[in-house]
Amino acid sequence: MTTLATVFEKARAENRAALVGYLPAGFPTIDGAIAAATAMVEAGCDVIEIGLPYSDPLMDGPTIQDAVHRALENGTRIADVMRTVEGVAKSGAATLVMTYWNPIDRYGADRFARDLANAGGVGTITPDLTPEEAGPWREASASAGIDTVFLVAPSSTEERIAIVTECCTGFVYAASLMGVTGARESVGAAAAGLVERTRPHAKVPVCVGLGVGTGAQAAEVAAYADGVIVGSAFIRRLLDAPNEQEGLRAVRELAAELAEGVRR
Repeated sequence: MTTLATVFEKARAENRAALVGYLPAGFPTIDGAIAAATAMVEAGCDVIEIGLPYSDPLMDGPTIQDAVHRALENGTRIADVMRTVEGVAKSGAATLVMTYWNPIDRYGADRFARDLANAGGVGTITPDLTPEEAGPWREASASAGIDTVFLVAPSSTEERIAIVTECCTGFVYAASLMGVTGARESVGAAAAGLVERTRPHAKVPVCVGLGVGTGAQAAEVAAYADGVIVGSAFIRRLLDAPNEQEGLRAVRELAAELAEGVRR
C-alpha cells in the first residue's frame, strides 16, 4: 500500500508537486470508476480521491453533482465505495475517500475506518466535519492507521488555520476560493496567500483544490503548493464522452497534461 507520506516524499525528491485526482465511486458505473481512476494513475496521478456519493453534496458544483446523482441512480453504496478503493489502490496510487460526515456517522466511525483500511485506503477528506466535532473520527482513524484531511479556506483566520492543521495528517486541503467545486478560467487569487498562511502551522504538505482544470493551471499552483487537486475537469471529460472507451482516453489525456504541468 502506497502511503501519502511516501507520495509526497517522492514528489519532493523529484522537485515537483503531487497530482491528486478525484472521481466519485459508481460513476459512470462502479467498474467504470475503477477503470477511469486506474487510467488517471497510469497517466500520472499520484493520489486518487474516491468520492462517496451523497444525496446532499453542499460543497460540490454542478459537474460533480451530476456525476454523484448518476452514481446514486446506479445504486452505489458504501460497500461499492470500499470495492472501488480496493480496485484503485491496486494501481499503486495512495487512495483516499472524500465524504461528508453523515454517511460515516450512520455507518459507524470505527467500522468505516477499519473497512477503509482493510480495502487499502490510506485516509479520508471530510469537508463538513469541524475540528471541534472530529475527536471520535480522529481516534477511529488513528486506531485503523489511516490519515485525516481537513480543509482551510481563504476566509480562515490564523487561529482557525492553526486549529484545522492540528487535526490534519496526510496533508492539508487548501480550498483556493470560496464557493463550490468546479473547473474555472483561473485559480482563485487567494490560493497562494492561503498556502503561505497555512505553511507555518502545518506539519504535513499543503495541497490546493477547487478550480484547477488545465496543465497551465496545475503548473501555476505547483509553484507554491505541495499538491494539486483536480476533480471536476476529469468528471467533465467522462460526462462529455460518447462511450466508455472515449472517456478513458479523455481522462488519460487530461491526467498526462496535468502531470506535465506539476513537473514544470
